[in-house]
Amino acid sequence: MSTPEEIQTDIERQREQLAQTVDQLGHKLDVKAQTKAKVDEVRHRATTDDGLPRPEVLGVAAAVVLGIGLLVWLRRRR
Repeated sequence: MSTPEEIQTDIERQREQLAQTVDQLGHKLDVKAQTKAKVDEVRHRATTDDGLPRPEVLGVAAAVVLGIGLLVWLRRRR
């Protein structure tokens, strides 16, 4: 059988766990914060330390533009 002190300690522990769970759920449901974090992550990966686009990102962007231009040109030739 538990003592009143043990019961009180258990209640406090469960209360803290519940508060943490509610905080985690609130964070997951905060779409604005999630979106901002994802944008910041992508921006960090796509730029150098001084804020300029990484050369490989520029290369991929140029390849995509060239590919789209080529597709448009080929479709117009038909």
